[in-house]
Amino acid sequence: MDELTEVEKLLKDTFTAHEHIAPDSDQVLADARERIQKRRAVLSRPLAVAAGVVVLTLAAVTVVLLNRPTDKAQVAGPVTTVQPTTSVSTESAIPELTMPYSLDWLPPGEVDYLVHRVNIGGTAEDPDTPIYGGEYMFNVTNNGQVLYVDVQHFGMSTPDEAAFKSGPGSPVTINGLHGVESSVSDGPGGYELYLTHPGGGSMYVGVSAENGTTAPAQLLIDTGRRIAEHIRFPGDTRVTPMFGLGELPSGMKMCTFDLEKGFDSPPGTAHPSTSYQLGTCDTQPTINIYTADERDVTGTAGQPVQGHETRYVDESGYLKLFVVDAVKGKSVAIAGSVPLADLYDIGNRLILPN
Repeated sequence: MDELTEVEKLLKDTFTAHEHIAPDSDQVLADARERIQKRRAVLSRPLAVAAGVVVLTLAAVTVVLLNRPTDKAQVAGPVTTVQPTTSVSTESAIPELTMPYSLDWLPPGEVDYLVHRVNIGGTAEDPDTPIYGGEYMFNVTNNGQVLYVDVQHFGMSTPDEAAFKSGPGSPVTINGLHGVESSVSDGPGGYELYLTHPGGGSMYVGVSAENGTTAPAQLLIDTGRRIAEHIRFPGDTRVTPMFGLGELPSGMKMCTFDLEKGFDSPPGTAHPSTSYQLGTCDTQPTINIYTADERDVTGTAGQPVQGHETRYVDESGYLKLFVVDAVKGKSVAIAGSVPLADLYDIGNRLILPN
């Protein structure tokens, strides 16, 4: 793929990721899920794009095992920008990751989590102000009715600045917080709510029916509002990645993580994966680590990492080191515009499954 095509693809994916803020006529949740189903690999390198466009490295996908939350009292209070935290599971050496907020109520039915992530990306005008905090994306199936649910933090958009796919917004107050909501049961968007985030920006809650189906309007409204009522800050929801990070080099932190579930499209092709971005977290992260599409594992044989063979590729100064067969038959890629020795250093700090 040439450089122009890379830029065009990044722009397309980036604008798609911001449809909640600048929507078009398509269903935002349907678009998101279709994008997840079709995406086969992460972008090969981060690219600086025009002002106002977020630079994000989107991961491919990982299975997330998470216990269903139970009803708990809402705990509201000031929230600052939360960096991802980790704790080591007693059943595994791979550190768990903590979401910045928790969902203490979910609608009845079978819950299938598709995405857990924390993204920090900023705009060209203000790269240090996060646009995204945590995001949960999941499906709920109950008596044949399937609902799509998306809950995420938009750090730069207030409820009154929000735009909807489902129609004109109306003011609403939930738990004493100002919000704006809109709903349609048989069109794009479903129920959408932008609620004031205690730490700044908005919490977005979207609930819609499965593609090609409808759901009772009141079901969408009641579900979305109750989810919003039971968002708890700060969060203690923990998710388990496919691989973890050990102690990082001085001055480097984990800035983002992205865990998504694989899809059988076509059947038999699901490949869950995990990704991280490392850096100072004040500007665009400099190291990308992710479970790689095996079609991309090419290059020159390198030094072994933790007993695994490696391959490396130099793309005009942007280096990718592949730790072969590191996670359940999948390779882990470590990439950045840094010396190859730095990538080996990170590779030897990975926490891999036994």
